[in-house]
Amino acid sequence: MKKKKEKFPIRLYEAMKHELREHKSSFIIYNILRFLVICMMIFEILNRSYESAFLCVLTLILLIIPSFFQVALRIEVPTVLEITILFFIFAAEILGEICNFYSIFPFWDTVLHTLNGFLTAAIGLSLVQLLNKSDKLLFQLSPLFTSIVAFCFSMTIGVIWEFFEFGMDQIFNLDMQKDTVIHTISSVSLNSSGENIPIIIKDIQDVTVSGKDLALGGYLDIGLIDTMQDLLVNFIGALVFSILGFFYVKNKDKDSVIVKLILHRKDKDKDYLSY
Repeated sequence: MKKKKEKFPIRLYEAMKHELREHKSSFIIYNILRFLVICMMIFEILNRSYESAFLCVLTLILLIIPSFFQVALRIEVPTVLEITILFFIFAAEILGEICNFYSIFPFWDTVLHTLNGFLTAAIGLSLVQLLNKSDKLLFQLSPLFTSIVAFCFSMTIGVIWEFFEFGMDQIFNLDMQKDTVIHTISSVSLNSSGENIPIIIKDIQDVTVSGKDLALGGYLDIGLIDTMQDLLVNFIGALVFSILGFFYVKNKDKDSVIVKLILHRKDKDKDYLSY
């Protein structure tokens, strides 16, 4: 028994190598992105930006996650989905955080959250499909409930991510929930009578804190608008895929584009961990 446990890490390592090389296109993309991340990490270390360097290390780990799950859970991730996930990780961590695309391109965060809603709905639907095909399951979900579960799974992931951003901002004073400059506020806290009637202040052009003008051209909303926009576009992405997924499951259309985004069980000859 002890001997088998010692061999498992080696088997897992060998299985990961086979998995990474299984699909030529995703393997090429993986190596290109890994090379770019390593170059960025070296650059950040030379500039003594160790926080960014750590983020590069985290990105390198995230890039192998799709292959790890394929090996560990014995599932097959379609090449299109795998490449999309790899680009998503690179766009979010390297381009978004380190290269500051979130500030340079205001739409960057919106696009990524929309794509996240779409992809996580695909994963949610895939999980239901895998369960529906299991001999151990005593019931099967209808196409409608399958799409509802996929939608709920995607929204749950989106909410958990916003919890994470909020926690990082509160504990480490980061700004993952990006602030928004607004020109109108409405709050009952400004009502000196204590009534539950909001006081509205319009056309805010400047805000002074402790005698210092913030020079923002308006009032600073602390993360709420960003969070709600992220959840809204996640909702849109999840809804779009759930509708497409409903018709895919209902019609069992094997030629549907959805097939390229659905996980399925590995064939025995591609279960590298069992070798």
